[in-house]
Amino acid sequence: MSRSRARLGVDIALLLIGVCFAAPLLWLVLAAVDPQAGYQTKVPSAPSIINFAAVMTPELLGRPLLNSFLLSAGTALVNVLAAVLAAYPLSRYQSRFNKPFMYTVLFGTSLPVTAIMVPVYGLFVQLQLLDSMAATIFFMATTTLPMAIWMAKNFMDSVPLELEEAAWMDGASSMATLRSIVLPLMGQGLGVVFIFVFIQAWGNFFVPFILLLSTGKQPAAVSIFSFFGQHGAIAYGQLAAFSILYSVPVLVLYAVVSRGMGNSFAMSGAMKG
Repeated sequence: MSRSRARLGVDIALLLIGVCFAAPLLWLVLAAVDPQAGYQTKVPSAPSIINFAAVMTPELLGRPLLNSFLLSAGTALVNVLAAVLAAYPLSRYQSRFNKPFMYTVLFGTSLPVTAIMVPVYGLFVQLQLLDSMAATIFFMATTTLPMAIWMAKNFMDSVPLELEEAAWMDGASSMATLRSIVLPLMGQGLGVVFIFVFIQAWGNFFVPFILLLSTGKQPAAVSIFSFFGQHGAIAYGQLAAFSILYSVPVLVLYAVVSRGMGNSFAMSGAMKG
C-alpha cells in the first residue's frame, strides 16, 4: 500500500511537470494556426495556415535558416575536430599534466559568454573581423569546446587500447589508428558531441547578435526580433509559426543522427569481432 501511494505521488508530480512543459508548446501550436492569435492560449475559431504562408519567404525564413545552418554546422564540425585531437592524447597517454589540464578545461565550461564579449568585441574590431561568418564560427566553436573535450575524452576512454596497440605492432601510426580504429568505434559519441554543439550554436542569440552586423548574415535566432514591432506590438501568430519552422531542422538532425548511431553499434561489433 505504501509503495502504491509513493508511486501515485511520483506519477502526479511527473504529470504536473509534464503539463508545465506542454503548456507553452500547446500555445505555440494553437497560435500558429490562429490568424487572430494573442498571448493567451485559446482554440482558434477558424484555423488557418496564413501565419505559415506569411513567414515562409526567402527574407523572413530562407536566408535566416540558411545562416543558422552554416553557423551551427560549421561550429559543430570545427568543435568535433578540435575536441577529438585534444581528447586523444589525454585519453591515450598518461601524464602528470592531464589532470591540471582537464580541471582547466572544466573551469572553462563555467565562464559565461557574456562576461568575455566586451574584450572579444574589441579584438574583432582591431582585427577587422566584425561581420565575418568564418570568424564568428571559430569563436562560437571555442565557447563549447571545453565541454566537447570532456565528452569526447569520456567516449574515447571506452575504446579498448589493445586494438590500437595491435595496429601499432603492425606499423600503423597514431593518426592512422585514430582515423581507422578509434573514430569508427566512437561514432555514437561523435554523434552526441555533434548534436550537443549544433543545438548550442543553433539557439545562440547573443554572439551572432554582437558579431554579425549585416541583416543578410544574421541567423534565425536573431532575425526572430523582426516579429516584435514598435510600441509593444507583436505578431504572435507569425512568431509561433516561425518558431515551429525554426525547430524543425534540429529535430530532423536528431532523427538522422540517432539512426546513424544504430549503424555505429553494428560497425563497433564487426571491428571487435
